[in-house]
Amino acid sequence: MIEHALVRSTVIPEIIKLLSNYYQISDLDALQRFYESKTAVNYADDQTGLYGQSALYITGMYIMEKDGQINTARLHK
Repeated sequence: MIEHALVRSTVIPEIIKLLSNYYQISDLDALQRFYESKTAVNYADDQTGLYGQSALYITGMYIMEKDGQINTARLHK
């Protein structure tokens, strides 16, 4: 079985790239914003089971947390 931390470490760069593209910010800004979010706290908690979700799903959670809705046109640029 793959460790949850290993799974997260492979998915987080994808999340950061999606957030960077969505908000038109640097990867560093996206990383900082993500790690300061409630979504990141929940993603890091093995009890939530979020480690098994896709980068797109976690990105969507973050956007909903911050914006309340997702602009799908921006998400798929």
